[in-house]
Amino acid sequence: MKKTPISLFLDSGAFSAKSKGVTIDIDAYIAFIKGNLQHLDVYSNLDVIGDPVGTWKNQEYMEAQGLKPLPVYHAGEGRKYLDRCLKYGYFAIGGVADSSNDERAATFDWAFSIVCPKENNHLPVCKVHGFAITALGMMLRYPWYSVDSTSWVMTSRMGSVYVPRFKGGKWIYDENSWKIIVSTRSPAKGDKDKHFDTLSPEVQNVILDYFHEKGYQVGKSEFRMESKSYKLKSNERWHEGESGGKREVELILEEGLSNSYKKRDEMNIIYFLDLEKSIPAWPWPFKKSKTGFGLL
Repeated sequence: MKKTPISLFLDSGAFSAKSKGVTIDIDAYIAFIKGNLQHLDVYSNLDVIGDPVGTWKNQEYMEAQGLKPLPVYHAGEGRKYLDRCLKYGYFAIGGVADSSNDERAATFDWAFSIVCPKENNHLPVCKVHGFAITALGMMLRYPWYSVDSTSWVMTSRMGSVYVPRFKGGKWIYDENSWKIIVSTRSPAKGDKDKHFDTLSPEVQNVILDYFHEKGYQVGKSEFRMESKSYKLKSNERWHEGESGGKREVELILEEGLSNSYKKRDEMNIIYFLDLEKSIPAWPWPFKKSKTGFGLL
């Protein structure tokens, strides 16, 4: 079977490292990139969040090692560092993961007013990647060339999938999607109108149409209690914690979105791929709204 080629964007992991209080060895990062160059389309600089001087030292060091990392600008670093990034033709904006929507919008409005100058009919003069940007309003407001975040996988692992709104016989991608809880393990399984199982039949049918159109099933499981010494079969897994010396076993009758995080991962990837198709082809002009940020 012929494999379909994919484009890979490598993030240095600087934000995760900072959050966990660990340090990334830049030489190890460089060695990893060089060992996987044939698989990488883009790889970012090892940025130092909160230290623009350190970020640019790493940029220059990686370039001296023969690499071409994507430069990174962080919110609040100022015009000097943004101008440096503009010269590369493609750069990333980061440092906004912990910011509010209003704070992000203020940063991006300022940056894109420079990236998209009036003398260029408000069209971007270079490509911009947005770290931690998949909120619909943020994606549609600015002419990003690319974006990323972990929301799609975190949503899946928390038991939910994205489903676009349905209007006039069409799936709508320019409005905030439904986020439907489907997991058999969700604590919201019994909460009315929060889980797929508790939605009205009319709403369920619309959502099922979407699932089936994409080639997915909700899935079916049965549950029973077994002793702790019970040996699981290939289509079984432990469900809940221990109670009275026994544990609940989930028997998977039909694999689907309700009992497979991998299926939910796939479904959420499909949603964002379809969303991407609905967005105007890059580049498009950016003009600040006079009535506020207009964020969804």
